[in-house]
Amino acid sequence: MFACRSHGFKRGKPQPTHMATLEITEPMFAETIEQNQLVLLDFWAEWCGPCRAYGPVYERVSEEFPDVVFGKIDTEDQQALAGMFGIRSIPTTIAFKEGVGVFMQPGALPEDALRDLVGKLQELDMDEVRAELEAQESEDSEEN
Repeated sequence: MFACRSHGFKRGKPQPTHMATLEITEPMFAETIEQNQLVLLDFWAEWCGPCRAYGPVYERVSEEFPDVVFGKIDTEDQQALAGMFGIRSIPTTIAFKEGVGVFMQPGALPEDALRDLVGKLQELDMDEVRAELEAQESEDSEEN
């Protein structure tokens, strides 16, 4: 499981900014992650054939989940964001729930798999995830 913390996350009522898919740029990245309960990100590029095939699938699934933010990050225009996540293959799908990175996978997901992923992410118990993260962090600090 991919996990990282977004340190500025404010607990409280989520404020969805859903518009089917949303083009994400570096200036709005942190706020998007911090202000929404569940955010999926599609790292893509115009020249990428698999990305162009995945785009309509991602868009269709986004329309089924109005309470989830589906963001698209153009790796050509947003190279700093792509670098921050070490994107080496596109498309790559990343998910954040309550400000914590909980999923990262390169490759185009089939439509049913993407739909299933969103459902599983909605059900994910973040108290358990945070407890796992804290346990890993204490193990890491004990080893150092």
